[in-house]
Amino acid sequence: MSTSSPRQTFLKPVIPFAGTVLGGLVPGEMLLIQGSVPSDSDRFQVDLTCGSSVTPRADVAFHFNPRFRRSPCVVCNTLQKESWGQEEILHQNPFRTGDAFELLVLVLEDKFKVALNGAHMLEYRHRLDLRRVDTLCISGRVQVEVVGVVAPSPSSAAAGPTLKDSDQKKIFSSTGNLSVPFRGELGDGLSIGRSVTIRGETNQNAQSFCVNLRVSSGGDIALHLNPRLKRRRFVRNSFLSQSWGAEETQLDSFPFAAGRYFEMIVRCEQQQFRVAVDGRHLLDYKHRVQDLKQVDRVEVEGDVKLVDINVL
Repeated sequence: MSTSSPRQTFLKPVIPFAGTVLGGLVPGEMLLIQGSVPSDSDRFQVDLTCGSSVTPRADVAFHFNPRFRRSPCVVCNTLQKESWGQEEILHQNPFRTGDAFELLVLVLEDKFKVALNGAHMLEYRHRLDLRRVDTLCISGRVQVEVVGVVAPSPSSAAAGPTLKDSDQKKIFSSTGNLSVPFRGELGDGLSIGRSVTIRGETNQNAQSFCVNLRVSSGGDIALHLNPRLKRRRFVRNSFLSQSWGAEETQLDSFPFAAGRYFEMIVRCEQQQFRVAVDGRHLLDYKHRVQDLKQVDRVEVEGDVKLVDINVL
């Protein structure tokens, strides 16, 4: 799985499947489903339900239904008192028959946010009380390898949003424990092969945000990543010896938008940082700092809410 060890897993469930989500779902949690779509699939569905009653049928808080025939689409809806509400339809289907997938459902206070293979897909506002949801159902023509429910890690509010050395291999916290501006210590600093993954959501009227990998003992910034949403520019730079260097801005595409979930992965390699956004390689940035072990802090600032930070 692409995130930390889940609090609950279902391995190779037989479809149709219904499983109890222990303790229900709470804001900050993620539901991950890894599987594949058979080449002859016409549709499948994932339902987050309020119990598992068949007669009368349990309320469905979130019905997620990719359809592949005729006009491919994804239909979302809510079932309440055995009556369906108004459909919300994504008039495209990013799933591909015959292909594997990783589906991520992020649980927020007011909505579900869905990503497929690291890319934002859709969001669905709650129509039922989230506290009622306690069952996950999967049916239709789909094969599932694993389902995981990943809960926010408990964190002391007094400790603030700092990553401790003991936590440096994986940090998973609720938005409240990852307040922006964020400062996190990287313990022994960066090394070849190490990566930092930032998952978050840009604000509705976001103009810019930045991620810095820097030296905590001084002012040097080895890597400054600064998406500027209004101008659709992604600025990269370094701040060394009290001076900014030459900006790098060239990109074939700009992956960020206001009010959208994103996943950014920064991998440290021998000669460069490699940056991927939403599962796709975006850019390389050659090192301007020679001693990477001195780079021991990650910072996040600007118009963004953090969901998760993963340091490996």
